[in-house]
Parts: sequence; C-alpha cells; structure tokens
Amino acid sequence: MLNINGITVRLGGRTILDRASAALPPRSRVGLIGRNGAGKSTLMKVMIGSLEADDGEIEMPRKTRIGYIAQEAPSGLTTPIEAVLAADTERAALLAESETAHDPDRIGEIHERLIAIDAYTADARAARILVGLGFDEEMQNRALDSYSGGWKMRVALASLLFSEPDLLLLDEPSNHLDLEATLWLENFLKNYPAMMVVISHERDLLNNVVDTILHLEQGKVTMYTGGYDSFERQRAERVAQLAAAKQAQDAQRAKLQDYVARNSARASTAKQAQSRAKMLAKMQPIAALAEDPSLTFDFPSPDELKPPLVTLDLASVGYTPGKPILSRLNLRLDPTDRIALLGRNGNGKTTLARLLAAQLAPMEGEMTASGKMRVGYFTQYQVEELDTDDTPLEHMTRMMKGMTPAAVRAQLGRFGFSGPKATTKVGKLSGGERARLALALITREAPHMLILDEPTNHLDVDAREALVQALNAYDGAVVIVSHDRHMIELTADRLVLVDGGRATEYNGSMEDYIAMVLSGDGSAGGGGAKAKGNKKEDRKAAAEAREKDQAAKRKAQQAEAELVKLTAKRSAVDKAMFDPAGAELWLTKMSMSELMKRRSELDAQFEAAEAAWLEASEALEVAA
Repeated sequence: MLNINGITVRLGGRTILDRASAALPPRSRVGLIGRNGAGKSTLMKVMIGSLEADDGEIEMPRKTRIGYIAQEAPSGLTTPIEAVLAADTERAALLAESETAHDPDRIGEIHERLIAIDAYTADARAARILVGLGFDEEMQNRALDSYSGGWKMRVALASLLFSEPDLLLLDEPSNHLDLEATLWLENFLKNYPAMMVVISHERDLLNNVVDTILHLEQGKVTMYTGGYDSFERQRAERVAQLAAAKQAQDAQRAKLQDYVARNSARASTAKQAQSRAKMLAKMQPIAALAEDPSLTFDFPSPDELKPPLVTLDLASVGYTPGKPILSRLNLRLDPTDRIALLGRNGNGKTTLARLLAAQLAPMEGEMTASGKMRVGYFTQYQVEELDTDDTPLEHMTRMMKGMTPAAVRAQLGRFGFSGPKATTKVGKLSGGERARLALALITREAPHMLILDEPTNHLDVDAREALVQALNAYDGAVVIVSHDRHMIELTADRLVLVDGGRATEYNGSMEDYIAMVLSGDGSAGGGGAKAKGNKKEDRKAAAEAREKDQAAKRKAQQAEAELVKLTAKRSAVDKAMFDPAGAELWLTKMSMSELMKRRSELDAQFEAAEAAWLEASEALEVAA
C-alpha cells in the first residue's frame, strides 16, 4: 500500500502539486501520466524523498526498498556486467564477507542467505537483462567510459531492474531505448513481481503493463482502473459529465442572479432574494477540464513532384573510406510513401536517414534524387542545439530570412507558437515545446519528404496523437525512426529492416516483427531474415505473391492519400466560403462564384478518387 496524502509542492512561486491525494493498493502497477510540466517527476521525487513537500506526506510500509534511477549515469572502468551485479548490494556484501569469515556458523548463515536470494544465478540473470537492453557478450565486458550517455543510462536501468526493489519507480524508461529494447522492457515489466510506478508516454506500455492510471492535472491526481485506453474512455465520460453539470449549474446560477436582481428592492421578496444571494455565494463553480490550445502540429503541404523522389541502386554508405556501415542498398521512395526503419540501435538506421537527407554521399553505387526535392530532417540534436536565450520568433525569423513577419508568424502558429508563446525564451519552454519548435523550423519550406529520427522523445501522449494526425494529413513522403510502435502502426505503410549491413523490405506486419524480436529467433510472419522454405518454386511463388500484395497495398495507399488530400482541399474551400477570416490567404482572393466552381471540381475529383479507392481496396482483399 502506498498512500499519497495531500501532497503540496511549490517551486519558484508556482504551485506544482496542490493537495494531491491517492491510495494505491499493494502490488499495483501504476502508470503516472499527465501533460509535460504537470508535475509527474516532482511527485516521484517526493516518493523517493529527494524533494520535501511543503505539505502532506507519503505513507508506505517500513523497510520498503525503493528503486529509482539516479540522475547521473554510471561511468569509469567498471564493465556493464560488473555494474549490474553490484546493484544487488546484499549479495555483494555477503560475497565479500564470505571471503573473510572464519566462524563456521556465520559461514553457514551466509551461504544459506545467498541461496535464498538466488545469488548463484545472478550472473546469468544480469546477462539476460543486459542482452534484452541491447548489450551482447562483448559489450557487457567493455569499460563504461567507452559508451555514450544513452548506453550508460541503459546500464543504470539494467542495474535497477536487477536489484528488484519492493517499489520500482521508472521515469520515462524507454527514452534511451530503441524499439527492440522497448519491447523487451515491456515484456520484462509485465512479469515484475512487486509494486511499480512508471511515468511513460508510451501508449502500448501503459496498455500492456499497468493496471492503474494516476492522472496528474492542475496539481491534482485522479485514479482510474485499467490501462491507457480504459483511462481515455473513463476520462471522456467524466469530461461529458462535468460539462453537463457545469451547464446545469450555469443555468441555475443565471436563474438565481436574475431573481436577486429583480426582487432585492421589493420589501415583500427581499428576504427570499437575500436567501438566494447566500445560495449564490456558497455555490462552488464547476471548472471545465483544461485543454491545451497550443497542442498543434500542422505540416505545410509541398508542391507536387513526380515519383520517384529518391532511388538507391546498389549504394553503400558509411563514415570511413572503405568501411561502409550499409552496403548494396536498393530502395525507392515515392511522394506518398510512409516508411518506418526498424532494427536495433547501432545497425545503421540513422546512417540511412542521413543518406536519404543528403547529409552523407554514397561511397559506391548510385543515389538519384529529384532536383527540386526539399527534405525536412529532424533529430534530437536539433532540439538540444536550440539557443536557449532566443525566442521561437527570433529562431524562425533567422531561418526564414527575407520572408514577411506575417509568414514567419504563420509558420510558428502551425505548431502552437502564437501570441506570447512566440516571444518566450526557449530556455523556458518544455522539452515537448522545444521539439515542436524544431519541427516548425525544419518544415518552414514545405518539404517533400520528412525524415523524423525519434520525434516523440519529449512528447506526452496527447502531443504524440496530435503528431500522428498531422503526419497522416501531410501530403509528402515520411521516413520514421521511432521506438513508439503505436506511432509506427498508425503512420507507416512500409517497413524497412536495417540489419547486418543491409536495409531490406520487411514483408511481415508490425505484429510479426514484434513476435520476431520477442522470440529472438529472427523469423516472423514471412518477413524475417530466417524465413523458412528453401525450395526454388516456393521462393518464386512467395516472391510473386509478395510483389502482387505490395502493388495492391501501394494502390490502396495512394488512393487513400488522394482522398485525404481532396478532403482537406474541400474543407479549405468551405472555410473560404463561410468563414473567410480563418481561411487561407490565396482562397480569400477568389470570388464566391470561383469558389463554388472550385468546390464542384473537387467534388468530381473526390468521387473519382473514392471509386479508385474502393477498387484498390477490393483488389487488396483479394490479394490478402
């Protein structure tokens, strides 16, 4: 049992937590969620005792072992396997004592305790955790100082999981992980034997691991049973109930105010008016749930280019002459393609992304790209390199040199930086807001292709959903590297596996790939590297079937993309006809008759596109 009793925390004159209370049952698996800046990490720090609350307390059983990742990553000449084993301090102390103990009784007690805590299988357990987080045997025995900060944080996570605390506290544990390690972590946490509180924006992890959601909003916490999808349903019902209650209360308040105004001056009704005035004073207003109007992503649509955008023909790429990271690359990207790059970190996903973005040139082979193509390439480095002393407006003005102030502000507005937000220093923006600014900067020229390398790291669940919707409405090609499989499943139409120095089409589904990763055998759903069936005719038939299936999929995707585009164009024309103030500038210059003619043309195009989509969908069903 863990009780949060009226916790209040004020930082820098601002109330972060305001009498937050909740009673968490024993062995519960809690997802702590809320918008960026809501106070999730603050509440977790109060739980571990590193931050003292201004009021209230946290209650839990005495001698509860709390596990939490330290802010500083481990370093030095210690190896990852040594660092993980050292995390079990009781085991380490007992082994050290067994080397010097002379009393036979004490030696017996030590060995009994070592057996009880499963100390003799510790090496194997520690190695399994490290392998799951991406460390092969050679990597487990290299000095920590040879690793980057992200890999060191994986060691810290492995150490925490190995120590098996009574209360496991995790703050965004997947931020430094690739998709494969995230899948392993989720599977590990499903079977964790003790209580857990995890701050996460991973919808799948919250659905598959936790049984309770603790939602933090406006300094208060509200508890919901079930995973994230269950939380969304329950919260939607609560929002509707609050809205109805607020509407009823507003009507009652208006009626009382009207009665008091009309009857206060009349002697016969003055007492009743006074009574109703007291009722008004005591009536606690029902507050509507706050929504964030700045939670916006809107990628500008590029002008049309003929396919293909990029073609790789037996290309090789790397950083050292004669030592390519990836070889014999054959890949084609069209304007409507939505591709996710799969594979463990270190296999070359970022290298391929940089090649497609023309930041690297092929060492061998050919790369052909449309001369007019513009590329927007997002990386975490761009977020980190933003000047904290400048405002979003200053950043965008520099990048859009020569453009009018209205155009600069319009691009910022697409990503929620309007009004005071545009002139707030970057140093005061949240991580999610900085990520949005970086996306606004790289899309300022309406790129034909977006390449997004881990775009969700600083985004909360709602922001991720907004990003998914914006990507699906975007008219250009998209290449994604992400550990958020929910995003991949909703946006990617093609999967490319980067592994073993190659990048090849993965013909299975995302579910097949997940099964392959978790099974560890390299095969799943016909898409893995070790797919069975060696007969020549079988291979030929399977290849033909895949080609036919891919052609049907591509046709359906193109037709669907055309429908989305035409729907957006019709909406823009409707807005110009009925709400010119909020319409696109070029449409407001058209007369009403021209707008009606344009609407009629779009209706005809939509009907044709819809017929093509139905035909392609039927063909896809036959191919399946």
